[in-house]
Amino acid sequence: MTATTPASAIPAYTADAVRRPGAGPATLEADSVSAWFGDHKVLDRVSLTMPANRVTALIGPSGCGKSTFLRILNRMHELIPSAGLAGRVLLDGGDIYDRGRRITHARREIGMVFQKPNPFPAMSLYDNVLAGLKLNRIKAGREGKDDLVEECLTKAGLWREVKDRLRQPGGALSGGQQQRLCIARSLAVRPRVLLMDEPCSALDPTSTRRIEETIADLKSEVTIVIVTHNMQQAARVSDSCAFFLAEQGTPGVIVEHGDTDAMFGRPQDTRTADYVNGRFG
Repeated sequence: MTATTPASAIPAYTADAVRRPGAGPATLEADSVSAWFGDHKVLDRVSLTMPANRVTALIGPSGCGKSTFLRILNRMHELIPSAGLAGRVLLDGGDIYDRGRRITHARREIGMVFQKPNPFPAMSLYDNVLAGLKLNRIKAGREGKDDLVEECLTKAGLWREVKDRLRQPGGALSGGQQQRLCIARSLAVRPRVLLMDEPCSALDPTSTRRIEETIADLKSEVTIVIVTHNMQQAARVSDSCAFFLAEQGTPGVIVEHGDTDAMFGRPQDTRTADYVNGRFG
């Protein structure tokens, strides 16, 4: 029988611990990743390197496995009862699926922003930003929390808009503001990689522009991987792209990947050229 560690024995962390000096952005690498839902194979031996300090866009038509791949990158795929997985996901060379690696540690290192903003609606803006600290049992003093909230909201491009109403509920914000609040919440635990699953799909053009500006500002501090169906957005925000495709009932694969300018201007595969130029998808 395994002994249970009492809560009192769990280390208390300070605000300085949240900063984790020296951690910084990480390179994320998928190595021959395949995925199933029951007997249905949805990804087939996908390999992709997502370099540190860069924005990698995952593009392709609906149903080709992009979002499934994204969820695999921070161990969300395994939460689905019928899900199966093969291959490795390496964070600076270490496999996040190693038996000795806690899922909570992987989620702290690799954050996620979802398609639909999901702030805690009845929780204040202030407490929304700090929610990840509680989940990770990270303790900080009041001054440290105040500084962290301001820092993360500033990085998410939201501080000036909400600094005088931090005690209002998160559900009172507009859709675009809620999405930026979710970005701030993700940043508060200092992830090394930030995954974004179509973060602008439900937003108006002004909110979309602000999210894109936030992405550009953040890539010096965190590696970003974004799923988007918007080809113009992929061209604007990403440094590199990976084009996913599932043809005639076959599992999703990467047809082509590389520098964004080359992918859009000089694609090597005719299917890539057809997709980025809007001829299908």
